[in-house]
Order: sequence, then structure tokens, then C-alpha cells
Amino acid sequence: MKGLPGFRDFYPEPIPTADSWSLDLRRHIFDTWRGTAERYGFREYDGPPIEELELYTKKSGDEIVDQLYNFTDKGDRNVSLRPEMTPTLARMAAAHTRNYKKPIKWFSIPQLFRYERQQKGRLREHFQFNADIIGEAHWAADAELIALLIDTLRDLKLTNNDFVVRLSSRRAWQDFFENGGGQEKDTCDFYQIVDKLDREDPAVSGDKLAKLGFSIGQVNDFIESGQPTDELAAIIGNIEARGLGDFIKIDYRIIRGLAYYTGPVYEAFDKRGKFRAIVGGGRYDHLIKLVSGGKTDLPALGFGMGDVVLAEVLKDRGLVPALGQTLNAFVQIADESLRNASLGLVQQLRQAGLATEYPLLKAKPDKQLKRALDSKAKWLVTLDTPTQARVKNLETRGEITIPLVDVAAALQD
Repeated sequence: MKGLPGFRDFYPEPIPTADSWSLDLRRHIFDTWRGTAERYGFREYDGPPIEELELYTKKSGDEIVDQLYNFTDKGDRNVSLRPEMTPTLARMAAAHTRNYKKPIKWFSIPQLFRYERQQKGRLREHFQFNADIIGEAHWAADAELIALLIDTLRDLKLTNNDFVVRLSSRRAWQDFFENGGGQEKDTCDFYQIVDKLDREDPAVSGDKLAKLGFSIGQVNDFIESGQPTDELAAIIGNIEARGLGDFIKIDYRIIRGLAYYTGPVYEAFDKRGKFRAIVGGGRYDHLIKLVSGGKTDLPALGFGMGDVVLAEVLKDRGLVPALGQTLNAFVQIADESLRNASLGLVQQLRQAGLATEYPLLKAKPDKQLKRALDSKAKWLVTLDTPTQARVKNLETRGEITIPLVDVAAALQD
């Protein structure tokens, strides 16, 4: 049987085919995400993979249903596999906002599901690094998140030659829309048109804009002017003060099609143009109020970084580190009469925190050595007697004989 289209199997290294997905690479990415977020003082949270369907339609409208894995459960509830994490976060924050001091700085690494057409960099499931700040309206929080985004990619060895964060503002676009005579009922349509400018025929975009009272020339002039608002200028200054100014620029082509964004928005792009956006995020100050039915009103902002595009970028740049199993020790059993004593040593080494392997069944010494080398074991340990062991460094080929009781301490040293 085959797996479902758009879903992935993850294999340990070495992966069976060039297009297989590596669990070791996924772990490397996850470890980096966690390490950088925790360095910034963010705490990890999680939520259920299934939520009430209304949580998503309330945020994105009924049109999102066609993109979801939704169904009626055995309790006759309309539910869906989560397509994104932000609504769950909003629900959690609204329910227990009094239990946490503000601002709340949280991150998560959920697996998300969308029933949509597969394309390069987009599958029907993916993992995503979500980082959010709740309860802070000042632009300093936006700068903090953007710095976290930049440092996360830097920790994966990407440089300012590889990516750039393109910063924009929904407030600036809203002012442009209102000053140009735009009607409130057309706001979402306007944003969607602008969001697709780079992907749609200019003539088609021009016709759509004309119906809303705008010309494509007006829109392009606003984009090309690139004049930062005071808020965006302050964010840029904050990023520059950290020495990260080379990673960010103003670009009003970024608008983020989702209707709930309310302030600064941004996307991180591959500078070579081979891949879709690596990261997207912004401020969404009204979502928690919407999800809570007006009971809780907290400003919020965040970004999402998917693993699919990121993994492809790392492969393209040759930034995937050496992956695979690495053992501290391989206990070779050359004399089967010493198997029980060898098993006792294996247990001692493992309890001492050393990754240790051994042959489950009788095998020739040369076969055992090959397995130790394939597993990248540092030490080969062989019992000569029930109380003596030979310890060989497989890198230097140096070898010593020591009492069995001293092996764990010797390897730890």
C-alpha cells in the first residue's frame, strides 16, 4: 500500500531514495527552532490536532472549508484537522489570559493539514514553527519577532546572501485604500488583489482594481515609493541596532492576503528566487477578541515557518549537516561465552548516558566491526575476560586494556 498523496514518510539516515524525507534533517530543523526560540525567552506550548470547525470559519470565513480535512465526529460535532495554529493559540490565550503575565511569548511546532492542490513547496501536511507574542501593542514586539525569525535562519547557517525579510504594513495599505475612496465592503477584495499582483496578469489585476475605484498605476506607484511609516522606520532601526540591518528592507508588495492582519506584516524570501516564501507573519490584534466572542481583547502578533520550503532551501544551499546515527560505543562480542558479561557492560554504558549498541545474535568479528563503523561509533569495546576489556578508538585506532568496571568512566572522560 502507498501513503496518501501529499503526506510524507520520514526515514532515518541514510534515506532510501534521493527524494525521501529525512527524519534526521527534520530533527535538526526542530532542534534549531527550539534552541533559538528558548534563547529568546519563548516558552513552548501545544494544542489538539483536531478543533471545532467553527474556530477556523470564524477566523477565515466559510470559504476555507474547501481547504480543510473536516468531518462530523461520533459526537455529531463538526470538526477539522488543524490547518494552522494561530486560532488554537487565540482560544487558549483567551481562556486563561489571567494566568500569565504579559507579554506572553510562546512558540510551537505543530503538524498542520490542508486539503488543497499540491505544488512545489506545498503539501497537504507540514510542520511549522510558530512564534507569537500576546499582550503587547508596541512595535518593539514586532521587532523582537523579526529578530527571532532572522536568527533562526542564521542558526541554520543561512546568510544575508540567502534571504531577506520584506517588511510592509497593513495600516499603510489601509490608509492608502481609505484615502483613495475605497469602500469598507471591498477591503478584503482589495487586499486579495494586491496580494496576487506578482502572480497574476497585470491586465487582470488592473480590471479588478478598476471595479473598486483604483488604477493599477496608483497601486504600483505606492509600492515603488517604499516610504516607511514611522512605525516601520522604528522597527527597521531596532533591527539595525542589533546588527541585523542587512537582513531586512521595506517592500509594500507584501500585504499578506489573510484578512485578520492589522499592522506590520513581513515575509522572508529566498534571494535567488527559486523557492516560495520561507516565513510569513505579522500583527493580528483583533483575532483573540473575535475567537472569544468579545470577552477577551489582547493585541497579538506572530509568524509561521514551514519545514517543507525550509528543508529544500537548506538542501539547495548545501547546508544540511552530516546526519545519521552516531554511537558512543559498540560492544563487540567476539567470544559468545562472554555474552552475558558483555550485556552487563552494555547496560552499564547506557545507564551512564552513553549511546551503545551490540550484536543481538552471534556474528563474525569483521561484520561487527563494519556495523560499528557504519554506526559512526567512537569506541569499540571487546571483553577478553569477564573482568577485562579492550577499548579501541575507531578514529585514532589507539587501543587500551582496562578493568571492566572502569570502562564507563573511561569513555565518559
